[in-house]
Amino acid sequence: QVQLVESGGGWVQPGGSLRLSCAASGSIANIGVMGWYRQAPGKEREFVAGISRTGQNKNYPDSVKGRFTISRDNAKNTVYLQMNSLKPEDTAVYYCNTYPRPWDYWGQGTQVTVSS
Repeated sequence: QVQLVESGGGWVQPGGSLRLSCAASGSIANIGVMGWYRQAPGKEREFVAGISRTGQNKNYPDSVKGRFTISRDNAKNTVYLQMNSLKPEDTAVYYCNTYPRPWDYWGQGTQVTVSS
């Protein structure tokens, strides 16, 4: 089982940016679609970005489209999430996993807090 370790979260003011990383313990080159998800307190986990194995195809929900950019480096077994123009409603713990059917195993996530 490949393990996933998310990092890069932190506190940022509204309008700010963060770049998240998801490092896999094994190869992701053949895994297929990878995704980022988030879970805010008291809410269900939601999908925020997906990227195909080659990186050619990406998809986002309307809530983050135009502000978030997902990318991957299969040689480094890492998936990234560039988040710009952050809003308080983006506050959540962010996770990576496969998409659309995530593994049962989830990493510890990385906390993103957007506030003034």
